[in-house]
Amino acid sequence: METTKQTYFVDVSNGEILEAPIDGSPNFRIYANAEELAELRMWFTQNYDDDMKTFVRSHVPYVEPSKASQNEKYESSLKHIYSIIYQLGDEEARRFIEQQQILNLDFQGPNDDVEKLKQ
Repeated sequence: METTKQTYFVDVSNGEILEAPIDGSPNFRIYANAEELAELRMWFTQNYDDDMKTFVRSHVPYVEPSKASQNEKYESSLKHIYSIIYQLGDEEARRFIEQQQILNLDFQGPNDDVEKLKQ
């Protein structure tokens, strides 16, 4: 297991993990080793798959949404991505995630997800 961490820049909207920031693109700076990077890439793949399923589902108007809808799966995988960014990110990334309450999808009460990550 490699423990050497390197700096990467994450663009959530494009699902990209870069070694250098792109000007004008929203990037989160993270510090990750190979294992952590692989986990983040896996979640981006999962999020992309979930996003495609919501796209397909949106074009079938007669299908009723189930309790475990594709939208919920998409939101869950996105939440995992932001959780990883919060854990590996710099202070600016953490502050943005806290201010936007990204990890608290119901936006009620204290941001329990962030508090758990701080422990």
